[in-house]
Amino acid sequence: MASQTLLKREFYLQPVQEAARALLGQRLVRLIGGKRISGIILETEAYDGESDQACHARSGRTARNDMMYAQGGRAYVYFTYGMHWMLNCVCGPADYPAAVLLRAMLPLEGLDFIAERRAGIAEKLWCDGPAKLTKALAIEREQNGVDLCGRQDGLFIEQGLEIPEEIIQRTPRIGIQYSGEPWVSLPWRFVVSAEAVRSRLNI
Repeated sequence: MASQTLLKREFYLQPVQEAARALLGQRLVRLIGGKRISGIILETEAYDGESDQACHARSGRTARNDMMYAQGGRAYVYFTYGMHWMLNCVCGPADYPAAVLLRAMLPLEGLDFIAERRAGIAEKLWCDGPAKLTKALAIEREQNGVDLCGRQDGLFIEQGLEIPEEIIQRTPRIGIQYSGEPWVSLPWRFVVSAEAVRSRLNI
């Protein structure tokens, strides 16, 4: 698959809920040793500032969440449950902590690389969760702070497919019951099915 146009900084400066919806259908790319590993983003969640009680920034700025306060367009990668890395796209202006968690993708390129990373697991389950996605793409602490608007650090997002509103599912975010209302019920999770994307790609 030919290289495509990178998402520009302005994309990430829009409100985080809009960015989360707009990231569906875009192509997440990892470059390792000159090899492209990529997939179409299928699922996202928005986290919006210190007032959002499901957001890492709800208690203010810390060493762990510091990257959330960067200008939009950076990767925020954090470790959770003592075993998993999670990839987020920082959104909005500097000093306002908002980010989109990338929860799933449909692999397109570098399938042999992903198959090795996800050995013994069915292909449809390779990247259908946020920790699975980072495992498949070898994303860890070193990618925290990477500029997603350039190719120099080997992690970026390119323009992909237009996803029409009628095939997007909006739901509450997953695993945030501790945050209370209204945060538990806000429909800030955005999903498009792998089948719908495959149909649009004719694969």
